[in-house]
This record gives sequence, structure tokens and C-alpha cells, in this order.
Amino acid sequence: MSDASDPAAYIAAVLTLYVDLPDTPLRASASDQWLARRFHDDGVPLHVVETALLLGSLRRLIRPADAPKLSPIRSLAYFRPVIDELRTHPTPES
Repeated sequence: MSDASDPAAYIAAVLTLYVDLPDTPLRASASDQWLARRFHDDGVPLHVVETALLLGSLRRLIRPADAPKLSPIRSLAYFRPVIDELRTHPTPES
């Protein structure tokens, strides 16, 4: 992906991953950009952000068919609890 030492590349990578997911906005908002910068500044590895976005999205997709429909994701902040979860309980490298 991108070099974590380059904030602009990191932020761009996070925002691209985010807007490419189902049920997310077509463009990132200013608050999404701020949060991506915060992830960089807090030292969240890009692979952790990517895993959290995929896991959070997957959890939405595997809901039972008869469950009420979820509203679209409106903010990158939706994934923050998953990022926190993965930082506390990392996934295996493989």
C-alpha cells in the first residue's frame, strides 16, 4: 500500500479503501480526511485500518437475510471501534 512515513499517501490510501467499500459515500468528507490523518498521527498501521474496514464491512454483509436493512455508512468513524478492537486484539499476520 503506502509508506506510513508519508502522511499524504497514508491518508489517500485510507480514504480510497473507505470509499471503495459498499454502502459508503462516493467521496470522503472533511471529517473523514481528519480522522484518516488522526489514524496516521496515532500510529495506526495501514494494514490494521484496511483489515478493520474489510471486517466492519463484512460484518454488515453477513447479517441474517431477515434482519432489518442497515442505513448506509456515512462516516469513516463508523469503523473506529473495529480499529480499536484490532489494536487491542490483533489478527494473525496470515
